[in-house]
Amino acid sequence: MIEGRIIKGIGGFYYVETDNGLYECRARGIFRKNKITPLVGDFVKISIVDEDNKKGVVEEIEERETELVRPPIANVNKALIVFAVKNPTPHLSLLDRFIVLAERENLEIVIILTKIDLDDDNTFEKIKNIYEPCGYKVIGVSNLEKKNIDKVKEELKDNTVVFAGPSGVGKSSLLNEIDKDFQLKTGDVSDKIKRGKHTTRHAELFELEFGGMVADTPGFSSLTLGDIEDIELKDYFIEFEDYDNCKFGSRCIHQNEPSCAVKEAVENGDIPKERYESYIQLLNEIRQGKRRY
Repeated sequence: MIEGRIIKGIGGFYYVETDNGLYECRARGIFRKNKITPLVGDFVKISIVDEDNKKGVVEEIEERETELVRPPIANVNKALIVFAVKNPTPHLSLLDRFIVLAERENLEIVIILTKIDLDDDNTFEKIKNIYEPCGYKVIGVSNLEKKNIDKVKEELKDNTVVFAGPSGVGKSSLLNEIDKDFQLKTGDVSDKIKRGKHTTRHAELFELEFGGMVADTPGFSSLTLGDIEDIELKDYFIEFEDYDNCKFGSRCIHQNEPSCAVKEAVENGDIPKERYESYIQLLNEIRQGKRRY
């Protein structure tokens, strides 16, 4: 058997990059029996079925360091969450969902705001003023003006990074600016509905010419929170950590409890109101048992 990494999965085939080249593989039936699905990013061991045509079988999957459900990808260490300042309009509740899922996997998170050349109502500064005080780096870019592309490259270098965000924000276009070898298929945003056309159909890992790997993923207009429990949600709003002196301690949900330091911080302007409102919205959805948004 030889070792490799799944860089693309589509139609039941897994494309595994190894020191001997790229192999097209099926997964052993035991994975399906055990309800295990190989993921892009998985480190695997494969057996060779046909060396001439580079065909193989995935025999083993190494233990994952991280695993994202949506987008489905394993073993990344950083998430670049990409939203546009305009066309489509950024929805902070959706941004917070991406952040929660990335925080749960303990990924480093950077927020990228595209199309700042269209920013005629100061949206970039408004969003930056919400998220930077919480501890997140926020970078504004323009593919059209080639602005801050170098800053995004710095975030990617020598990391395995997932690019995640809704459709139409320019993820694939940004990747094409970062590395011309990508030549990723991009699409126009529908003028009628101002949403993307889901031009990226599957997750795929690309090797960067300057070091590291990046995953371009399908865009999403909605996101589930999977099996996150209401009591743990607060752990993924990292700005809450500075206010753990609530009356009920770690059991405080920061909603209806008296003497809640988090609620007091919101009232005092120390925690952004928008973030707290997102937290309460997500908390209520989890409690109501919703699994589709």
